[in-house]
Amino acid sequence: MLLLVTTFAIVSQRRLSACVDLFALQSVFLALTAAVVAFLTGIDHIYVAALLTILIKAIIIPLILKRVIERLNVTRELVLNINIPASLIISGALVILALSVTQPIKELGFLLTKDSLAIALAIILIGFFTMISRRKAVTQVVGFLVVENGIFLGATAAAYGMPLIVELGVFFDVLVAGLIIGIYTHRLKDAFDSVDVSKLTGMKE
Repeated sequence: MLLLVTTFAIVSQRRLSACVDLFALQSVFLALTAAVVAFLTGIDHIYVAALLTILIKAIIIPLILKRVIERLNVTRELVLNINIPASLIISGALVILALSVTQPIKELGFLLTKDSLAIALAIILIGFFTMISRRKAVTQVVGFLVVENGIFLGATAAAYGMPLIVELGVFFDVLVAGLIIGIYTHRLKDAFDSVDVSKLTGMKE
């Protein structure tokens, strides 16, 4: 439930650094959830995934994004595609949708926490919505990372984690994506003096 609360908190934020901090906090909660699953199931490699979640998602990626924010001197998202009250209402509707879609699976009762798959799907949907509703590249990156957290939660809750080699590959991809997006954001700032991705529409012929 704390994972879902932090997702809503991200949606409600205009401050970019606060969005990054909330993502880091969400990643800590995700790591704790994975550690609990590892303890209950006795699957040791989930502990490795939990440790990597702390290292990469709660520490390294937030540090990269914070450095990008500081160097670009962009602190707030002043213009939103969808305002915050409407975004929260839509996010609530996405939670209801996730609960409805996963209800048949929930009734099977094979999950450690029966609502975990619904929460995971809700986080994924809200993450995608964040990517659509925000105009700053940094918050769109946070939305992408929230989606990945939701996928990880779903895999951990429903299948008790992925094979270790797959998890390592996913974490490596997330780390590389963070580095690439940091470079892309700098290029966007240099070209348009802004990290508002709507500026890219001006490149259309």
